[in-house]
Amino acid sequence: MFVITTRNFPPAIGGMQTLMADLAKNLVEHGPVKVFADAMDGDQDFDKKQNYQVERIKGFDFIKKYRKNNQLQVFCTENRNIRALIADHWKSIEKISDNICTQIPTICLIHGKEINHKKKSLLHTRMMQSLKKAKFIIANSTFTKKLAIKKGVPAKKIRIINPGINPPKPIEDKYNDQAKEIFGSTNPKLISVTRLEKRKGIHSVILSLKNLQVLYPNFLYIVIGQGDQSESLKNIARNMDLSNNIIFLEDVPLGLKNALLKHADIFLMPSIEDGASVEGFGISFLEASMFKTACIGGIVGGAADIIKDGKTGFLCDGTNHDKIYQALNKMLKKKRYIKMGLDAQKQAQNFLWKDQIKKYIKLI
Repeated sequence: MFVITTRNFPPAIGGMQTLMADLAKNLVEHGPVKVFADAMDGDQDFDKKQNYQVERIKGFDFIKKYRKNNQLQVFCTENRNIRALIADHWKSIEKISDNICTQIPTICLIHGKEINHKKKSLLHTRMMQSLKKAKFIIANSTFTKKLAIKKGVPAKKIRIINPGINPPKPIEDKYNDQAKEIFGSTNPKLISVTRLEKRKGIHSVILSLKNLQVLYPNFLYIVIGQGDQSESLKNIARNMDLSNNIIFLEDVPLGLKNALLKHADIFLMPSIEDGASVEGFGISFLEASMFKTACIGGIVGGAADIIKDGKTGFLCDGTNHDKIYQALNKMLKKKRYIKMGLDAQKQAQNFLWKDQIKKYIKLI
């Protein structure tokens, strides 16, 4: 049996939530799985569709973490056939006893911003004490491993296992038709699918598009997502007279999101470091690549594990809108993005969950 303890789990939406659900789903192929996760609206409908067991912890946030810890420890004490305890975050094992973590091989995932704390600060001290309990620490990218070592995490404990991806399901005709209607005859077709926060670099993308408008007045840029920067980004677009070239979408069905990725020419998310916040990997690049959509990512963060600079896309300085424009221009000349998109799809095959899960099993 495998036990997962997580602060991030569906039906909540996000990259971490998707990662932990996919991990549970694929571990089942190698043995029973028990997940300890927070209760939330819609969890019963989600849980009953899964082929693993989910224990939902109810109560106020402050109380839930102690309840989860207690229930988890009782379960681990009563069951002797647990092959591994896997945590999504160092805070998920912070309160678990050293005894439990010694008896059961404990694996903790790290992603980027949650370990990016100033040395000797309270959060850094708590993080280091928590990670001591883990037999192995799984970094989601080369960047995250280097960051962890910089913060004092022992390199010998760290293994890199990139998040996996599942082959996309066929897109329904209605969503393909909607995507074609939205993009229409525009050229080029650009897209971002991300949480709208500063570290994603979308503000720099919009600034770069004014130059693009001169060469390609009929371009369209679709931004799918919500976040703190939503209104700010819309204001930038209006102030730069780009409102006719940019569409902001929020709640989009998965089928339509995939259809828009499929029909787009270029995916953009040139991430930057915003204080302690940094993009450790970027599953959205893989999602786009699966549909033969070439990508532009940032030189900061884990995008380099996915994007092969100059082959499947470009890496650029997300703080410099002129660098983003130059990358776009290179991809658009002679429609270079078509070949890059094909190469990106081939590269994405290296991240399929059926292969990534074997790395977990080998480690366990």
